Amino acid sequence: MLDINIYMTEYILELLESQAWWVWASAAISAASAFVAATPTPAEGSRWSKVYKVIEVIALNVFRAKD
Repeated sequence: MLDINIYMTEYILELLESQAWWVWASAAISAASAFVAATPTPAEGSRWSKVYKVIEVIALNVFRAKD
């Protein structure tokens, strides 16, 4: 059973690494996560807060992940 799990994991990683979109998507998520973690949350209602919310979604900081 362990051999099947290793094979499937390697297959999935090979599939994802061969796709150019995967590299760009993971880079965007990583950059957005680093940005959100390093900057303070702006005041509610400002233009910057609306942009910040979009960046939070790109960083996958939604729902319970924001806590």
